Order: sequence, then structure tokens, then C-alpha cells
Amino acid sequence: MMMQWQQLLSNKRLGQENRFRRGDDRTEFQRDYDRLIFSAPFRRLQNKTQVFPLPGSIFVHNRLTHSLEVSSVGRSLGNDVSRLLLERHPELKDTHFTELGSIVSAACLAHDLGNPPFGHSGERAIGTYFSEGDGSFLHGWTCPETGDSISEEQWNDLINFEGNANAFRLLTHHFNGRRQGGFVMTYSTLASIVKYPFSSDLAMKKRKFGFFRAEEEYYIRIATELGIRKFDSPEGSLRYARYPLVYLVEAADDICYEIMDIEDAHKLKILTTAETKELLMGYFDASQQERVRERMNTLDDVNEQIVYLRACVINKLEAECVRVFVENEEAILRGEFEGCLIDHIDRIPLEAYRHCQKVSVGRIYHSKDVMDIEIAGFKVITTLTDLMIQAVTHTDRAFSQLLINRVSQQYDIKAPTLYGRVMAVLDYISGMTDVYALDMYRKINGMSIPTL
Repeated sequence: MMMQWQQLLSNKRLGQENRFRRGDDRTEFQRDYDRLIFSAPFRRLQNKTQVFPLPGSIFVHNRLTHSLEVSSVGRSLGNDVSRLLLERHPELKDTHFTELGSIVSAACLAHDLGNPPFGHSGERAIGTYFSEGDGSFLHGWTCPETGDSISEEQWNDLINFEGNANAFRLLTHHFNGRRQGGFVMTYSTLASIVKYPFSSDLAMKKRKFGFFRAEEEYYIRIATELGIRKFDSPEGSLRYARYPLVYLVEAADDICYEIMDIEDAHKLKILTTAETKELLMGYFDASQQERVRERMNTLDDVNEQIVYLRACVINKLEAECVRVFVENEEAILRGEFEGCLIDHIDRIPLEAYRHCQKVSVGRIYHSKDVMDIEIAGFKVITTLTDLMIQAVTHTDRAFSQLLINRVSQQYDIKAPTLYGRVMAVLDYISGMTDVYALDMYRKINGMSIPTL
């Protein structure tokens, strides 16, 4: 089965499928971008950890700056792919194909919206709280208030908690007081953020999946409308081919986090200038290195030299990923392309990328400052999750009511089902900023008393 570009690209909006299109100069995909930029969840990304602790005297990347940079690279990837494939498919010139850059750019803005505080540490804390922590009591437990228990399919959502699936939920879920369809995004933008288009029961090895059971009906609706290929899967499970533009969103993310982490490590003096230059020069062959070095040496400021090198590497990787996508268009449309675009770039930049990954793991991600924030974040998120889960499952306790009354009304803490209550807790926790979560942790534990 070959997916078709004419069907894959749709500006239909979730929750407003039959609404009349407004006639201003913005396309529906540009409207997606603007809607995200001005949203509260996007704004809160400025106070969520990317890798390094939130800045002191030296400003490093947070989730907000990372998402903006990914969006910029994603726009370039989409525009370049569109330009090259229109030469191959001139019949697509009057379709939404010319707007690939806008679709990918908007999806890149949204790709990290579902991540909880404290980076991947917070994500792991939630999953392990249920799989091996105090939250395991919920497995097979019947709630005396709701009269139901969590199904095995729903349990897989919890023990494999995944920021990508949570982003899809944030954009599509009908929160209390909000409109149907969540952010009411276009089908194409929503499909572009689902990196792992299968249900949580198929995620046991890598703990990755694309949508919670609560939102699977939305993904099925989107996939059916766009003609995304569906694969055979065990009964009760769902597995689809990746929506083609997911590869471009993923590539933009891969490029930015790897290269920008190297630059941040240089700023924080985790990597020396010589080490950083060597890592970034490794993306080029001998003749390219000579040209890059000649231009770089016209800059006297060391930081500007690193900035120039970083820009050259991003341009190199962007061009390589575009080439891979265009050359493998048919395999991507059949749902048969293996791995990510970075896996298939030319040997020299690929070896340099893998070397940067190795250095990042050994020198950056396992550095003392990064590990300290992960340890602290794990403790904070585990504690808050436990307290809130206990509150919504034992509402007759006095302390439970105090906690419940603190939660915004948009979260359905008193949902009629146990799964609904648990998911409302995760909505509340994952929507917090690092500072808010830490402040709440201190107050709940009596470590910080508000002044009256």
C-alpha cells in the first residue's frame, strides 16, 4: 500500500471538521504555528529543563529555546523537500504540498509540549512510579469510589508513560472548560508529531508509543482521513506506518539537540574549545575542513568561531537529511523505511554524529550537574505523583481534599473512572514547570511556608 501525498496533506481541524475556512492571508498550517506560539503550555517550556540545569550566569538551552530552534530547522527541511519533490511531482503544485515547511515547523513547536518537568528524568519517574514504585498498587485494584479498575491496556499507558504520547493528548484532549478537539489543530500537524504510531502494549521494549488509550480514537480518525497505512497487529493493539513528515520533525530534533548540547557544553566549560572544534570539524571531509577553517579563522572571538562551526554542521546535516528523504520517498510512502533519516546520511557526517553522541553520553549527560538535576527531579516528580494519586483514590482523607482543592478545574480530578482520575493527575504533574514542581514539593513537605 502506497500512501498518497494528495490525501496525506489535509487542513481539516480536529473538533471543527465542518467549520467554514476563514479568508485571511494565513494558511491553516500557519494558524497552527501561531496558535502554539501564543499558548500557555508552549510558554511554560521556558521553565522546563532541556539537558542542563536552568541557567545561572550562563544561559543554556531550555525546552522553549530548543523547540524554537527545532522549528527553524524543521521549516528548512520541509521547504527543501517540497521544492525537490515538486520537480518530481509537478501535479502537486496546487496542493498543500507547497506548505510542507509550515506543517513541519508547527509540529516541531509542539513536539516537546507533553514532557514533564526535569527532562527525561521526570518522564522516567512517572513510568517507574507505576511499574516498580508505590503506584503499583493500582494494578488490579478496584477503586471503592468509582467502582472500576484499570484495564491491562490502560496499565500499559501508565508504566510506559511517554512524553510524545502526552503531547498528542495535550493537543487533542477535551479538558474541562475547553473546546472539543483540544487545540483544534489540523490533521496533518497532529499526525506529524506522533513519532511512534502504535499503542502502549507494543512499547514494552523501548517504552515508546504514540497515543494513550484515551486518545486512540482521535489518532484512528486522523490516520483514516489521511490514508496512513495500518499494519497487522495483535487483537486490541494498533500499529500504523509513520506519517511521512514525522521523519522531518524527528530529524530537526536530532540535529538540534545533538549539536546544541555540544555548544552548551562548551559554554559551561565541560568541553574545551579544542575538543569542541575537533568534534564539529569531524562532519567535513579534508577539502571542506580547509574551507571551513579558513572562514572560521577570520573571526577573532572564540565563541563566534564555535557558533560558525555549529551553523555549518547544522546546514550539512539538514542537506543530508533532505537528500535521504527525497531518495527514499517511495519507501517512506510505503511505510517500509527503517530507522531515522540520520541513520542513512553519508559516512563522514554519520561517523561524526555517532562520535558526538558518544561524547555527549560520557561527558555531558553523565556530568555531575546533569545527574544532580536528574536525581532531584526524579525525587520531586515521584513524590508529587504519589501524593496526588493517593489523593484522587482516597478522597475521604482530609489531606486528600486539601490537595484536590489546589488543582485547577481544567483537570478532571473527580472523573467517574479510575483511569480518568489517574490521567488527570498526570496532566496536572506534566504541565508543571520545574520551578513550580519544586516549589510545590517544598510546600507540601513543610520545607517552605508561604508568607501571609
